[in-house]
Amino acid sequence: MLILVTNDDGILAPGLQILARQMKGLGEVAVVAPAEERSATGHGITVRDPIRIKRMNFEGVNNAWAVMGTPADCVKLAVQELIGKCGLVISGINSGPNLGTDVIYSGTVSAAIEGIVLGIPSIAVSLASDEYGDYGAAAEAAFTLACHLQKKKELLPPDTLLNVNVPPVDKKEIRGFKVTRLGMREYKNVFDRRVDPRGNVYFWLKGDLIPHDEVDPEIDVVAVEQNYVSVSPIHFDLTNYRLINRIKSAGFERLEIKTPG
Repeated sequence: MLILVTNDDGILAPGLQILARQMKGLGEVAVVAPAEERSATGHGITVRDPIRIKRMNFEGVNNAWAVMGTPADCVKLAVQELIGKCGLVISGINSGPNLGTDVIYSGTVSAAIEGIVLGIPSIAVSLASDEYGDYGAAAEAAFTLACHLQKKKELLPPDTLLNVNVPPVDKKEIRGFKVTRLGMREYKNVFDRRVDPRGNVYFWLKGDLIPHDEVDPEIDVVAVEQNYVSVSPIHFDLTNYRLINRIKSAGFERLEIKTPG
């Protein structure tokens, strides 16, 4: 099986390198990843600039490219031009969590979403700390899930990926896997107003995580805090099916377009 490994932290990120080495135990690995860090780019794609690529020397991998583009660009370009259809897309290992509503902004998750858009089973993997530098347990957890997914592919709908967050602890402290739903990650956003040497105002966004009061271990945020590997099935269909009939019954379909004034 051909496995595409990608990320949003850039092709030189240590999490990507250890993930690629680990996944060789499951099949042939190709690496196509951003040439530089593209965190928090969401599902952006490059349409107004050329997408340049550079072949890379990657330990134990025959096909590796750095792409001057987004994580979604990398997957799209890999499948349609560089390596062809693969059996699995695995994105990570991200430095930092992708929990709850963070998935909306995550380049790591968006790369996996692009995989399922192209009809390929996909996994996004994150180590839930920006500072914990040991990716070993996260790589082994990713490998374990990838192997199991290959045996149980019929259980995962084609529009669904697995979003995996691994607690930043030693392997012996991990309590196991927990299938979870997305929780909430709220931030107190602050725009730091600055002035450049030419007198032009610009802003630098920073945000502090607001503590949550969730206690349900089946929520991804709580599961990781309790030292479980959180596994959340997510998909790209944002339709709120619970509201469709309510909105219909409220007369929306009988409205006539009005001209202002």
